[in-house]
Amino acid sequence: MKGGWVIVLTTTSSVEEAERIARGLLEKRLVACVNIVRDVKSIYWWQGAIEEAVEALVIAKTRQDKLEAVEKTIRELHSYKVPEIIALPVIAGGEDYLGWLDKTVDQAGTK
Repeated sequence: MKGGWVIVLTTTSSVEEAERIARGLLEKRLVACVNIVRDVKSIYWWQGAIEEAVEALVIAKTRQDKLEAVEKTIRELHSYKVPEIIALPVIAGGEDYLGWLDKTVDQAGTK
């Protein structure tokens, strides 16, 4: 296994937007898997005021060496002026799962 796995989080204005971003990442083999969580209530500061929104949360599994391309793709497909793009390190996981993740993202460009 290669290591350097990360979980990338972004929130979107709708499930449809989340699905578009997920498919864009998957089609480029930048991520191995994406989960979409509907109806996430977000409360945040924006332009000097506290705002509230119902969003969809995108949880993408990949490796750190794919992070720059993941961020670029999310920005291209995202409707927000300042999209949340946060990467969290994976410090441990099932060897078979992480091996599958490595193999999947390593197949980029082999479609």
